[in-house]
Amino acid sequence: MKFVGSQLAYYLKDREFKKNSKVLLKYLALLGIVIVVYSILFHFIMELEGQDHSWVTGFYWTLTVMSTLGFGDITFASDIGRAFSIVVLLSGILMLLIVLPFAFIRHFYVPLLESKKKNKVPRQVPAGTKDHVLICSYDVIARDLMERLKQENTPYYVIENNLEKALEIHDDHVPELYGELDDEDTFARANVKDAKLVLVNRDDIINTKIILTIRNIAPTVPIVAIATDIESVDVQQLSGADHVLPIRKWLGEQLANRVNAQHAKSQPIGQYEDLLIAELPVHNTPLVSKTIKEAGLRQKFGVSVVGIWERGRLQTITGDENLENDSVLVIIGNKEQLQSVDEIFLDYNVNPNPVLLIGGGRVGSAAAESLHKNGILVNVVDVDPEICEKVRPFCNQVFAGKASDYELLKKAGILEAPSVLLTTHDDTMNIFLASYCRQLNKKVRIVSRISEARNIDVIHRAGANFVLSYSTLGSEAVLSISKGQELTVLGEGINLFIIPIPTSLEGKSLAESGIGAKTGLSVIAIKENSEVITLLSANTLLPHGAEIVLLGNIEMKNKFNEIYDTVV
Repeated sequence: MKFVGSQLAYYLKDREFKKNSKVLLKYLALLGIVIVVYSILFHFIMELEGQDHSWVTGFYWTLTVMSTLGFGDITFASDIGRAFSIVVLLSGILMLLIVLPFAFIRHFYVPLLESKKKNKVPRQVPAGTKDHVLICSYDVIARDLMERLKQENTPYYVIENNLEKALEIHDDHVPELYGELDDEDTFARANVKDAKLVLVNRDDIINTKIILTIRNIAPTVPIVAIATDIESVDVQQLSGADHVLPIRKWLGEQLANRVNAQHAKSQPIGQYEDLLIAELPVHNTPLVSKTIKEAGLRQKFGVSVVGIWERGRLQTITGDENLENDSVLVIIGNKEQLQSVDEIFLDYNVNPNPVLLIGGGRVGSAAAESLHKNGILVNVVDVDPEICEKVRPFCNQVFAGKASDYELLKKAGILEAPSVLLTTHDDTMNIFLASYCRQLNKKVRIVSRISEARNIDVIHRAGANFVLSYSTLGSEAVLSISKGQELTVLGEGINLFIIPIPTSLEGKSLAESGIGAKTGLSVIAIKENSEVITLLSANTLLPHGAEIVLLGNIEMKNKFNEIYDTVV
């Protein structure tokens, strides 16, 4: 009864329920009038037959006949009375046994069930909730971000304005709120004033409306918006967003940074303090077939080798690894040290041929523009002639047609290209093209975008050397802003972790700690007070009260926490 009462109280405020209830009440009123009329006629006909009954008896007889119970204790003796009984019986079957159940279900029971479904989804955060992240759409960036927030024990809530989607999210056990995104009450119930950050990740037009709504009740809460079109960045900033992220443009630029083109050189991909983290392809350089120890990069240039990319996977190093043509070293050093590396390797890996870019959409166009600005020639292949025309200003040549056409790819330069950049929005197509391009050119470096994380291993097996997803870049950018850090995109699933040195490791050397062998993490630096030490060796001691900077994925970090009994 409490449940029914609460449901009715909720629905009395609902416009749709009021409409349904009016229809049901009108029918019940009609049914009542029919019963009263039949009861009066019952008395009239009974008097004609010489029988006398009370009014209660008249209602009793009418209801038993209309409901088809027909006890038979009260009957008519005349034909007119029996004809009247038939009319009452047939109308009762129609009105009580057919129309009434339908009307009850349609205008009361179903709305009641809908109310129950609606009330499954919370409409406000628990009392006292603060320092939480609010997310305005359950998209690929949100899903990736939520995993990272969960790992860091940061509370978060998705706000959904579509009931069906809200119920689906609720069934997936995702913390969420149901409410309109342009309603201040929705964000008031989400305690937006005490939120750590709000991620506005709808389309550009809706984003602007949401930002204005939030700003009216929470002038100081940090707002991060995702921009689909670069033209909308200024609009969303002027509306009140603190950070507007053109993720598709950034994704194109990040992918463009990972290609091999023209000369061998280091490519900075991140920064820690005043140190740059960079990738150094060894393709066609004197480093091929040497071990890392034999390469002597630390002795010659002062840079530290902290990892090695092998077919899309970051491997820890011991120094004895043999470098292959498709190996890419991850090195760390200051700006001057990286420049000295570039000066030595500048004459190697010379390939003047254009990079081949397949897919000229928003991501592909941004990649083409980035390559063009860096003086790198690029040929673009896209099936849409209009897209080809849009990217033409940034390209050496443009080819309209299917990338599966061998003759077209041959004209576009697949056999001579130093790198192939796959930027279509279809994972299946990118996997197919990675395999196809790898078969056509065994030496080419293949860089690809991806959407679903489950496809990363597949596309690496297909032949891709480097893969980066829209969701990873977006979630990394939002997370960096929430921490007040610079965005560092090292690779799919690869992150920097700054961890206080566990008590169990204090005073031990790096060799004695076994961090790399036991967890797979690469130790890239030790920070003690304000001093950052990057020239590490097996004998480097882990001091008390210092921090250790590690490179790896979240599984490696969790293994570190388990082995060394620390919580970060």
